[in-house]
Amino acid sequence: MVKLTEEMIATLSETRIFMVATASKSGVPNVVPVGMIFLKDDKETFWLVDNYFDKTLRNLKENPVLSFSALSQSGTPIQIKCDAEIETSGKDYDEAVRIAHAKKETYPAKSLIKLRVREIYSVKPGEGAGKKLL
Repeated sequence: MVKLTEEMIATLSETRIFMVATASKSGVPNVVPVGMIFLKDDKETFWLVDNYFDKTLRNLKENPVLSFSALSQSGTPIQIKCDAEIETSGKDYDEAVRIAHAKKETYPAKSLIKLRVREIYSVKPGEGAGKKLL
């Protein structure tokens, strides 16, 4: 079980746009900017609200693995690798829709993607670049 540290949480809270990466089953990469990733529960699960995904959603259906980066001015920039699960109904999905609509009523909130943290890496330039943190 991988749980984020307080410093990592601070970096996440300062990040406004996350770069989210997926790959098709055959390995074709896709990277998109996303603003709706939320830390849930016990520092090891994120929710990602799908408003406009196309290739990202297709990739996750074929290959349910996702990675995203978090950058801030004061914290350590990190990359988080996750297992992904897609939901389009149920209590958690309904909550995700409420979160999206609180930000902007017209967001479609097509699906909720639950992310379980697998590994966390440093992406800070220099000697520790690429080092596994957790």
